[in-house]
Amino acid sequence: MVEFGYSMLCEQAGPTQLVHDVRLAEDAGFDFAVISDHYFPWLEAQGHSPNAWSVLGAAAQATHRIPLMTYVTCPTRRYHPAVVAQMAATVALLSEGRFTLGLGAGENLNEHVVGGGWPPVDVRHEMLVEAVEIIRELWEGGYVRYDGAHFEVEAGRLWDLPPTPPPIGIAVSGARSARIAGEFADALIAIEPRAELGRMFDEHGGAGKPRIGQVAVCYDTDTDEAQRRAHEQFRWFTGGWKVNSELPGPTAFEQASRFVRQEDVARQIPCGPDLETHVEAVRTFVDAGYTHVALVQVGGGKQDEFVAWADKEFLPALRAL
Repeated sequence: MVEFGYSMLCEQAGPTQLVHDVRLAEDAGFDFAVISDHYFPWLEAQGHSPNAWSVLGAAAQATHRIPLMTYVTCPTRRYHPAVVAQMAATVALLSEGRFTLGLGAGENLNEHVVGGGWPPVDVRHEMLVEAVEIIRELWEGGYVRYDGAHFEVEAGRLWDLPPTPPPIGIAVSGARSARIAGEFADALIAIEPRAELGRMFDEHGGAGKPRIGQVAVCYDTDTDEAQRRAHEQFRWFTGGWKVNSELPGPTAFEQASRFVRQEDVARQIPCGPDLETHVEAVRTFVDAGYTHVALVQVGGGKQDEFVAWADKEFLPALRAL
């Protein structure tokens, strides 16, 4: 059966609220929880961006059942892969094995802060492969020396390791990233309901592995308010991944989305109280073969209402699929 998850979106809520929200999600019966890993929000209207790994440590202690996952961490610029390996091992221990490490090639929005320029996508993919190799080798225990084209590790070792290494998911958007995921990942991650991504994943070794999607919704009893909020905070979403991975900051996203209308956003994100509209948005991922779908409720201040509605109506309707 398909599992349905809750998204802690760091761009729209502070750390204390994110931990509060994931506890509510666990109590409501969500099957898993994911967290974004940003340095900046997409737009200033979102207004937040706490450190995801600090939140994960708190969430691991505040929850008891719900699996946790990064969606996703870039292990090549802000973080050296040896540091990601250590952080993930620690969260796996704190959560008692409830953690999956979701990785991706990153966005300029978050990675430019450390300088050095933003590499072209083929180089970013090379870096991602090296990062996964380093992380997995460190999780095996013992000292690691790695001399790659992009990374070096000098006598690295992790002293606190979980009994079983966390699964690794890799985000995909096209043929090259799907091949990398098929060869190196335990799960596919994607934000588009495109069945061809799963087929390419299968061709390169991904057959039978989980496919984890994510869909944004904007529940509200007032449809007009939901559409206004979705436009204010999520109009960056209409740019597509090739654009979104390249722009350097919230000001650039403000400019790139300045002509996006409220109705344009409403066509991509279900807004309002109509249950079937929201179910249909999720159904596209289910029909495309995803085994897990994480739900993003737009609006940091609207999580309590969303989780209560999901508990009573949305999750039961989704499980009926």
